[in-house]
Amino acid sequence: MNIIIEPYNKQWPVDYELESFKIKQLVEDNLVQIYHIGSTSVPQLAAKPIIDILLVVSDLDALDSMQTDFEKLGYEVMGEFGMPGRRYYRKGGDNRTHQIHAFHVSNLYDIERHLIFRDYLRKHKNDRDAYGELKKHLASQFPNDIDSYGDGKDDLVKAIEHRALQWYYQDVRTGK
Repeated sequence: MNIIIEPYNKQWPVDYELESFKIKQLVEDNLVQIYHIGSTSVPQLAAKPIIDILLVVSDLDALDSMQTDFEKLGYEVMGEFGMPGRRYYRKGGDNRTHQIHAFHVSNLYDIERHLIFRDYLRKHKNDRDAYGELKKHLASQFPNDIDSYGDGKDDLVKAIEHRALQWYYQDVRTGK
């Protein structure tokens, strides 16, 4: 997989809406909520042009039984893929276009963590810009090494996630 970081593209939210419509039609009554997450969901953030989707469902077993349906939509079904409780789907092969991270509605930790990180970056320009610059640097340093690219982001992502959780629980939830 070639790692290419692009400037923010106003088409990304449109791409999310088009894909989320298909997913909603597929999972129907099992759907609790669906969200656009990841870097393409943050205006002005440079990103790999891959739409990340957070899918919240009421029944993971029912979701698991839909493997063929997801494959018909072009997704590769990856199971938990290194994160217990998650169901991961990816579309586009080496030219990935979409990723779904599905969780049971009771998995509040992982659901909130993704949403709070997104919302924090939407409101905190300095961290958003630092994250974008790091991604551009790492993509130029490791254009074909997704593991090194991911490892290079890890410390900053953890630091931003920590600040995001503090912001959310100290400011947002308390109404400051």
